Amino acid sequence: MRLVFSYSARMNPEVPLTFEAARARVDAYISQFKEGYFPPLLMLARLTEETGEIARVIAHQNGKTPKPGEDVGDLELELADLLFVMICMANERGLSLERGFERMMTKVETRDADRWTKKENL
Repeated sequence: MRLVFSYSARMNPEVPLTFEAARARVDAYISQFKEGYFPPLLMLARLTEETGEIARVIAHQNGKTPKPGEDVGDLELELADLLFVMICMANERGLSLERGFERMMTKVETRDADRWTKKENL
């Protein structure tokens, strides 16, 4: 069953955003256009572009002087841009970011359980 959202629908800030809600909202937005999702290589290019924009903001926040007229940038927004492209990639391939995230956390929680120094107060 496909959930239908208005592409301009605002999420209730009182309700936590889930991977499924984000997936469905992105899909509702993209599905209104005949072009649909970008082809995989173009999405990869967009992912790379957004990563570069994140790098630029972090550089500006850590001592790099912006060019004249260049905005320092908004890290929160740039990270959200990257997330949007990742959700598009997952949607286009029929992948579950929630399932992937759970698998990744299990991997790092197991593999890296003793890799780092634990805090004493935990």
